[in-house]
Amino acid sequence: MRPFDAAARINPAVSRVNPGAVRITDALELGGAAIGVRASRLGNGTRLLDVGVEAPGSLEAGRMYAEACLGGMGEVRVGVRPLGPAVVMEARVEIDAPLVSCLGSQYAGWKVQVGRFFAMGSGPARAMRAAEPLFERWPLRSPAGPTVLLLETDRLPGEDVADSVADACGVSPSSLTLVVAPTGSLAGSIQVAARSVETAMHKLAEVGFDVVRVLAGSGACPVAPGHPDTLRAIGRTNDAVLYGADVCLWVEAADEAIESVLDRVPSCASREHGRLFHDLLREHGDFYRIDPLLFSPARVTFINAATGRVYTCGRTDEGTLLRSFGLAGGA
Repeated sequence: MRPFDAAARINPAVSRVNPGAVRITDALELGGAAIGVRASRLGNGTRLLDVGVEAPGSLEAGRMYAEACLGGMGEVRVGVRPLGPAVVMEARVEIDAPLVSCLGSQYAGWKVQVGRFFAMGSGPARAMRAAEPLFERWPLRSPAGPTVLLLETDRLPGEDVADSVADACGVSPSSLTLVVAPTGSLAGSIQVAARSVETAMHKLAEVGFDVVRVLAGSGACPVAPGHPDTLRAIGRTNDAVLYGADVCLWVEAADEAIESVLDRVPSCASREHGRLFHDLLREHGDFYRIDPLLFSPARVTFINAATGRVYTCGRTDEGTLLRSFGLAGGA
């Protein structure tokens, strides 16, 4: 098996995610009303792109939102898939350098709270702030410069939020772009469904697998039907990943390293598998009391290029998805 130089693999990708996200948000602004985007400038110069709060958003806006979360290091497409008696939308992702693009950028690891405003933040601005523990584990910090933070929330941020984010990143507010969509909007539902590979990477890191050895990933996940109630929308989008997401990872590792984590990777490893996420949220009160083994794709396949072995674990659960999406007496 080839020796790995983690820095040689990570550093070139880290330098690409901020320019990549800025390029995509430039295209979102250019698309404007034609793709359901409302662009504005806050008084401090921060660019604000609304893709689902007051603006209608679109398939294209959702796809581009998701690609900006990945720092331009992945491709997102939207198609359809059968689900029981219906067909639903599906987000398909193809991702290179998944440690950098998924964990260093896409992962919603920044709790943005300023006054009464709250949102979960994704995107390469996280790598400038570098305040999360994962930035101590891997060399994912990026230098200051124009950057993007994507906010999952049903409220538009003001100058105070932009000032706080820019200050944490060490940049001027005029160098910052904020992109906003609620969970239950079209763009919001698409960007969550595009997190199938990210959830697999996060679980692998949590169970002790060397995620530097994941070279590429692809995934498919149903796009949850929108819902005006935020908790219902959160429930449906999480159920889509937990019970409907399929992920394939191309790795170079010892077979023993894969075998040692295989039974803990998919969502069915959790004692709470099979329950609707909305019900778990109501019961536990917040995300952090839910069994952490649940936060995974439904099914994951590993292709180990070092040995030629192929491993798969988990299963999709159509019945739970039907209940979650309101196709079998669900909410």
